[in-house]
Amino acid sequence: MPLIAMTREMGSLGKDVAKGVGEALGIPVIHHEIIDSLANKMRVRKSHVIRLLEGKANIFERLTADKTSLSIFTAEETFQMALMGKGAIIRGWGATHLLRHVPHAICVRVCAPMPLRVERMKERLNTDDAGPIVAEIEMSDEAHGAIMRRHFGVDWHDAELYDVVLNTERVSVEECVEEVLNLVNHPDFKETDASHGMLEDFALQACIRSALRANPDTSGVRINIDVAGKHVTLSGLANGAQEMREIERVLSQVPGVAEVKNQLRVPSEARYKLDG
Repeated sequence: MPLIAMTREMGSLGKDVAKGVGEALGIPVIHHEIIDSLANKMRVRKSHVIRLLEGKANIFERLTADKTSLSIFTAEETFQMALMGKGAIIRGWGATHLLRHVPHAICVRVCAPMPLRVERMKERLNTDDAGPIVAEIEMSDEAHGAIMRRHFGVDWHDAELYDVVLNTERVSVEECVEEVLNLVNHPDFKETDASHGMLEDFALQACIRSALRANPDTSGVRINIDVAGKHVTLSGLANGAQEMREIERVLSQVPGVAEVKNQLRVPSEARYKLDG
């Protein structure tokens, strides 16, 4: 199934590229569909999540939102969307970073020079006042850049994060769509049993992290979670035997987990091994 992750700059015509690719392949373009689930899991309003992602949240909204939870729940939703149906184009949400290690996922960035983006937005909004538009574009760029830095530790301008970077100053929307379709049809990006299995592993890992974060007794754990097939290996430190048992209990309720190999240690055990 075609799986495309895309990031774009305001005024770059990235929405048009995504729409064109989606129509050509008969697959959905996913963006706002994730917001409702995120808001429910974070127990905040949908508008709260939108303002956080757009960089428009006020200080109270920023202080009351758990950035780590936003990252964990976003990853879970992104991977679940990637597994649904017969393919998808996922815009934003860090999808280009989350999916870039899935062999059949195509990571795309659509960009354009700032002056051209301003002119396009002026035409779209039917205004000659460039000041507010420049401010809006800069705010959007900063918000998207901050999300990628804060949650994934990467610079969204880095071309190495993408399989193709399309500059709509020199390449038309139609040509951009054609370039993406060429990659979809390339043998290197064909889905295989192995690549689908890798996607399922990432999805299950994200689901486990989300389940642990949602449980009050395990929300603060920092452990390593490795998934191979439906087999899960846990390593790192648990804050006592009770927390370790609670982690196992949470994992036992996660759909798709067939076996858990618990290699967790409590601090006293870790010190004993170090002293020994």
